[in-house]
Order: sequence, then structure tokens, then C-alpha cells
Amino acid sequence: MLELRADCARCTGLCCVGPALTRSADFAIDKPAGEPCPNLRDDFRCGIHTELRPRGFPGCTVYDCFGAGQQVVQVTFGGAMWRSSASARAEQLAAFAVLRPLHELLWHLDAARGIAAAARLRPALDEQAARAERLAGAPAADLATVDIAALRADADVLLREASRLARAGTPGRDLRGADLMGRKLRGADLTGADLRGATLDRADVIGADLRAADVRGADLSGALFLTQPQANAAIGDATTLLPSGLDRPPHWTA
Repeated sequence: MLELRADCARCTGLCCVGPALTRSADFAIDKPAGEPCPNLRDDFRCGIHTELRPRGFPGCTVYDCFGAGQQVVQVTFGGAMWRSSASARAEQLAAFAVLRPLHELLWHLDAARGIAAAARLRPALDEQAARAERLAGAPAADLATVDIAALRADADVLLREASRLARAGTPGRDLRGADLMGRKLRGADLTGADLRGATLDRADVIGADLRAADVRGADLSGALFLTQPQANAAIGDATTLLPSGLDRPPHWTA
């Protein structure tokens, strides 16, 4: 079974190298894709990790690789360091760009397999997950040929049906993929809504943008497909309830 939680101690800061940064409310600097962030230390740790938000890097606190980082470093490349050469860097970043969305897809498939109302889909979900896991363990050369968009499209048929079965009989609205940036959800009753990324009972939140969504006091424990990055992006507090398997973001208020 693949690890779907980030273990930075077993990675080499790939998320601090691969993505481009644009000076904005999320990042204090511009950085081209493929270049190490100036805050990345020689030991592959962030030099300002405990001060990311006050130093202008809240976007970094939202990010999560779903365990793709350690998979690339420890499995795909057997512990090899990207700093050894320009070609090593390019190869590892290319693998990371495939494995990160692949691991996220596996997270969603695993969540769907845990929906009791969707039990009849379990064989098909298991098959999709096994296929994705085989690809995740493939050599770097094979990863380069993976069509992530096609995999997502195939899996999405099952995920939507699992969501429908979970929400059967509820009056919720379908907000899958909704942009909830800045929306305050405190006290809102959105039970059964399809929110992909939101945090409500039987709310499907795949693809929902929760940046700055106010979920203080909200019950997200029954949300369908909620991920750690989505929780990290929201504004919560000690009374916000999360699904099992997710960590309470350290920047949430007490």
C-alpha cells in the first residue's frame, strides 16, 4: 500500500523546487519552475518553516504532496539526490509532476472505498486503485508516459457515482468544483451538498477551492473526499471537526 501522507524527512524538498512561485498574497517572491526556493537549506529543509505565514508564504503551508515526494526519492530513484546533476533534477521533478496528482487520485479512491453506501462499487474502485498503485511504482521512464487526465476521467465516473450513492435522499446542492474562496460557512447548513473540498456532512468537495473559506465551528467530519490541502487552505479553529486521517492545520486558531 502506498503512503498517501507526506513525510518530508524522507524527501529532498521537491515541492520547494518544482513549482513556480508568483509574488502574491500566497508567496513573497517570484521563483521559476525547477529552481530551488532560496529558503531551501542544504539539508533539504525549509529555513523559515516556522515563520512561513508571517514571512509571506502562506501558500507553502497549504501544499501537500500526498506522499509523492518520498515515493520519488526513496522508491523511483532509490535515494538519489537531485542536486547531483541537472539531468537528475529534471528527471526527479518530471516524476514528481506525475506522482503528485496520481497519489491525490489514490486518496480519493481510498475515500470512496470507505463509503458504506457505495459498497457495490468496491470491486471497480479496487481495480482502479490497483491500477494507479502499479503506475505509481513504475520506473521513471514509464511514469513519463502516464496520462493523468485519462486516469482521472476514468476514476471520476466511479467517484461521482460513489458521491451520488452517499448523498442519496438528501436535499443538498451540487457544488463539486465550486470556488469557495473567502466564503464564510459558519453555521451554514449544507448537508448533502456536493462541495468537493468543503467540509460538511455528505458534501462532495473534490476540486472545491477552499482558500480563505471560513469554517470555524463547522463540522467537516462527514465531508466526502476532503483532502489535507483543502483543510490547510481554509480558516478553522479548535471547534472545527475534521474527518479521521486529516491533521488540524497548525495555523488554525485555538
